Amino acid sequence: MSSLLTTFRGELAALSAALIWALASVVYISLGQQLSPLRLNLIKGLIAIGFLLLTLLLQGKLLPHVSPTALGLLCLSGVIGIGFGDTAYFEALNCLGARRTLALESIAPPLAAVMALVFLQERLTVGAWLGIALTIAGVAWVVVERTTEATTQPQLCRGAGFGLLAALGQASGAVLSRAALAGTTIDPLWSAFIRLVAGGLVLLLWLLVQQRSAQTLNQDLKLLRSPRFLFILTGTAFASTYLAIWLQQISLKYTAAGIAQALSATSPLFVIPLAIALGEKVSPRAILGVLIALVGIWLLLSWK
Repeated sequence: MSSLLTTFRGELAALSAALIWALASVVYISLGQQLSPLRLNLIKGLIAIGFLLLTLLLQGKLLPHVSPTALGLLCLSGVIGIGFGDTAYFEALNCLGARRTLALESIAPPLAAVMALVFLQERLTVGAWLGIALTIAGVAWVVVERTTEATTQPQLCRGAGFGLLAALGQASGAVLSRAALAGTTIDPLWSAFIRLVAGGLVLLLWLLVQQRSAQTLNQDLKLLRSPRFLFILTGTAFASTYLAIWLQQISLKYTAAGIAQALSATSPLFVIPLAIALGEKVSPRAILGVLIALVGIWLLLSWK
């Protein structure tokens, strides 16, 4: 069992991150109705940085040896993937809802695989490419099954634009992280910390250049002083940013970028058993989509 966990630790970490993101997406839709995407992204990042710093202190992993090249790649990954990519993702969620946004996110894994092939010469087997295709096809089949979100044409166009930017940001961030982590001794915990700090700094600068009214700032402070809101936001940030990004960095260190992204994109699949457990009716189409994706996941796990 331990040898299997070691062999597939990257893939299992990606699937674990997907499970966390599936649950967190529902909460973020509610939080996004009260805070703008930019402020929500910044605050959740600051909370996660605090948790990561505490973990590093407890583990005694301070001041690691990180080459300037790797540090630059991780900082750039944080700026693109977390600073811009996650903000665009939250904006897309507000405009399109979870299903349509996740459908657009399906282009991130093949995009990451192609970018890794071009820039990192990371070649995958035919079986791995087929696994990526089947996994994403199954996820997309589940996601676009039905759409209950009412969306106006301007919202649709705006949401589609931000969804595509989010997918590009996630793919680029993943490839940059993979370039920094592959074949090095950098701890995934430290890489997650560096990415979040870089992303947080660009978000803070972005927020400072925006002209915010005193009334808006007072509303934000009042909201953050609400114990219930702060508890929900802290808990969600702990799971989706602290744990999930740490797991994502583990996956990118120990498996190919395209495979890590494909497995991380399986979040919608985890909603199906949850819906069944809650007594909701799940269509045969959704179950078929899950089965297709599971075949793809099996191919991705067997590519080694």
